[in-house]
Amino acid sequence: MVLRRLAVSLATLLTSTALSISPAWADDKAQTFTGRVSDAMCGAHHMMEGGAEDCTRACVKKGSKYALVVGEKVYTLDTSDKATLDKLDQLANKNAKVTGTASGDTIAVKSAVAGK
Repeated sequence: MVLRRLAVSLATLLTSTALSISPAWADDKAQTFTGRVSDAMCGAHHMMEGGAEDCTRACVKKGSKYALVVGEKVYTLDTSDKATLDKLDQLANKNAKVTGTASGDTIAVKSAVAGK
């Protein structure tokens, strides 16, 4: 009898734990965002003289992160992968498709390619 109660309690605990964790896993699914590559400091509005492409690169060299402007929303792009950073540099002020996991205003980038 005691063993049966213990088994039922353990099964209930495992089920409730699994149900509470599964929504967190659902949030970690990669999505694809399409927008214009910029930098997190300037966002949609560049302030340096010259083109937005040059401004983006200059701001990143000074420590800003790349960003993706999607409509009115600006997402900071988080990656340390050299190939991805090189691709974002090539796409400065161009349309891009960025695949990654969003958390608030930040996208953990898995890949970036030229967009339409």
